[in-house]
This record gives sequence, C-alpha cells and structure tokens, in this order.
Amino acid sequence: MADRPIIGLVGLGLVGSALAERFAAAGFDVVGYDIDATKADALRAGGARSTASPAEVARQARRVVLSLPDSAVVERVVEGPGGLMEAAEAGDTIIDTTTGDPVRSAALAARLRERGVAFLDAAIVGSSAHVREGDVIVLVGGNEEAIAGCDGLFAAFARRTFRMGPSGKGAEAKLVANLVLGLNRLVLAEGLVLGRKAGIDPDALLAVLREGATYSRVMDAKGEKMIRGEFSPQARLQQHLKDVDLILDLGRRTGTPLVATALHAQLLRAAVAAGFGGQDNSAIIRVLERMAGLPERERKEEGG
Repeated sequence: MADRPIIGLVGLGLVGSALAERFAAAGFDVVGYDIDATKADALRAGGARSTASPAEVARQARRVVLSLPDSAVVERVVEGPGGLMEAAEAGDTIIDTTTGDPVRSAALAARLRERGVAFLDAAIVGSSAHVREGDVIVLVGGNEEAIAGCDGLFAAFARRTFRMGPSGKGAEAKLVANLVLGLNRLVLAEGLVLGRKAGIDPDALLAVLREGATYSRVMDAKGEKMIRGEFSPQARLQQHLKDVDLILDLGRRTGTPLVATALHAQLLRAAVAAGFGGQDNSAIIRVLERMAGLPERERKEEGG
C-alpha cells in the first residue's frame, strides 16, 4: 500500500462513494471521512481506510477530494474545528466536487492561497451512476499548475476535464450545465405526462423521443425511471433544488432573467413539500402527474 498514491476523500454519499470506488480501481490508496459512521464502514468494506476527522485525512493525503452537500459544509470541513486546514501543508491541493456557490468558492480559494494551499472547484457533470461508469465530465476552476497536477486523479473517474478559468468559474459553469439538465428533465416529464393523459403507450413514446430530433441523454438516464415510477436516487431532487437556487442567484448577480428556471424552482419546491425531496430528481414527474389529475401508480420507493 505504501507505494500507491494516496488520495483523501471527505463526503461519502452518492457521489463520494462512487468516487471512492473509481479511485480504488485506478490504483489509489483511498483514505476517507464521513460524519455518518455507516458510510465510513462501507468505505472500509470496499478496501479503503477511514479516519476520525477531516484533519486526519489531511495528515495522510496531500490531495483531498470533497463531495459535500453545499458551500457552508465545505467551509466547515476545510476551516472549522477538526477541519482540513488543521493539518494541511503548503503545496497541498483540495479538490471540491461539490455543486456550490461560486462566490464562496472563489473566496475560500483566495483564503487558502495565502496559506500555500491550492483549492480547485472541480464540479462533476453527471450522476453517481455516471461516476461509477466513468462517464462524466469535470469543470475545473483554479490555478493551472494545480489543475495539471490532478490530471491523473480526474482521469480516474471522468472521460474529459475542462479548464474553465480562475477560481469560481468551474462552479459557475456547473450551474449553467445543471440549468440545462434540469430543464431537460422537466420537459421530458411534461411530455410523458401529456402522453399518458392522451393515452399514448409510454414505452412507445419514449422510444420515439429517443430516436428523433427530440433526443437528449436525459432520456437514457431518467426516462425509464419516470415511466416505471422507480425513484431510487442517483441524484436527489432536494439537492437539485439547492442547485436551482444557486442558479437563480447567479442570474440575479449577472442581470440575467431566468424565466423557465424560476418556474422550475416552484415545481421543485412543491415536490419537496410533497415529500419527494429524498427521491431521484426524476421524481419531478410526480408533481406534474398530480397537477394533471393522474392517479398514483404503484411505485418503488427505494432510497426515498
């Protein structure tokens, strides 16, 4: 184990656990931490090591990947008690895959730069299932030299890495990508609901949509889940609402009207209020089905 490159990982949820698997398969010695002890147990069961705190991760690894819920948690993990900066050394690199606030991300990068630690906002476009398949892209903002030093790390789980510019630009680009992805899901859901109301066979309709000019990759990942009512999470709906709020903030900051996204936010809030927040983001269709007066179907609620 000593001659294997060590990678730290903080946050072992849907994406974090998928990253751990990819890093281990690529030959990294993974040392991780999660506040949930059961997730740490799962990490050890997969052959990696777990620690008692983020600081302990930083003591063992010169590069640490974060996969966390939001920017507030990132700041606590990095700068709070028992955080990474208690043990980080000059020359270390923190790679944040969290979909976070670009302004806070850039500010954190500036603070860490003063201490000789590089901070990259390295947002992943794709779900945990896509991470496991190595079928994601990474949008990175930050120091060019630090990014280059992580090429092998990104290659362990992504098919392509895009350098988006200085700190914060990776996070901004991810929000734009999530805007488009989220609206693709919403449009697909609305089309499937209309087809169901019209009495069109849903399997036949999805096949048509996937074969014509209407096609998007969202149909591959989410179409069957919507039709079958199978909402075990690849990416949780409540997390996408958090992302959409950040997208709307970016729109306000740049003076960009985001009319469709504002409507999407209302529908996502309705979904969370109805108890669908922990389900896959494809569960947005449930709100539209209710609005259309469609009866509830028997559903698999794994993970929801």
